[in-house]
Amino acid sequence: MRVSVPTIITSSGAPKQTISPAAAVERIAGFLAPGKATLITGAGVSVASGIRAYRGKDGRYMNPNYQPIFYHELTDQSEKGFAFRQRYWLRSYLGYPPVRDALPNTSHYAIAALQYASYLPRLVTQNVDGLHHKAIAHLWEPEHIQKQILELHGTLHRVHCMRGHTVPRGIFQDWLSASNPRWKEFVDNLEKTGQKLRTNPDGDVELEGVSYTDFVVPGCPQCTLEGQQNSFHKPEVIFFGESIPSRIKNRSFHDVEESERVFVLGTTLATYSAFRLVKRALELRKPVMLLNVGPTRADGLPGVEKLEISSSLVLRDVVRAIL
Repeated sequence: MRVSVPTIITSSGAPKQTISPAAAVERIAGFLAPGKATLITGAGVSVASGIRAYRGKDGRYMNPNYQPIFYHELTDQSEKGFAFRQRYWLRSYLGYPPVRDALPNTSHYAIAALQYASYLPRLVTQNVDGLHHKAIAHLWEPEHIQKQILELHGTLHRVHCMRGHTVPRGIFQDWLSASNPRWKEFVDNLEKTGQKLRTNPDGDVELEGVSYTDFVVPGCPQCTLEGQQNSFHKPEVIFFGESIPSRIKNRSFHDVEESERVFVLGTTLATYSAFRLVKRALELRKPVMLLNVGPTRADGLPGVEKLEISSSLVLRDVVRAIL
């Protein structure tokens, strides 16, 4: 089975159109002021929170040796699949704390203000870090947040076993710690010394020269109570090669179709699940504004207005201009 990681074809000869922060604020405020906009966000929004983006300003992977685990590898029932799960959960065990402890940045809070004021009634995020939820948690109840924010690619903050038992990631993290005291000691030492590992947006870390064979993936306690032995666990994240559930896909299209305009922020749109939402908006002749530093999959598409500037430089002033 061959599954490829999405890439972007860049045109090195294309001139980059720059815009001043003041001009960008005016354009964005004018675009959002009528309201009824759906916002689509990507990893670029969370960079200022200390969570690295996959791609740099040139649209290429910042780590050229990045090798994600694909869905068919994680779900393989053979010994090879078991080894993939050991690799995944060790790297995720080490990479989850920085994501768990990350705080929303000025872009998240600016977006939350615009959500609360109903200028952005719908938000579709590709991010799995939960920072949009954190930014507005003091204003909205969890049930309302779930209605207004769609996590297109899932979340790192929940884990389920193959038989459907779901637990918060914090609890599963404790299970991993109890099953792997040597690695818990390693994590504790990192926290004490302030050392940080190279963490990817999906909570994975870069490890070299490490054996995964002694890492223990704990069994599901609920399955054990039901007389089943099961140590197959998966975060509620959409892996490369995995299909997005139809209810999520349908809701993402609905969120675009019910809007009057679409604002795209901090994403290259390399994954088709996000790019097709922009295509759908253009098919419906809805205005689309794209704010990103570096090339995107939508560059040059008729109907897409692109601003080459970081959200952290302008969104707070956009809120001031609109509210």
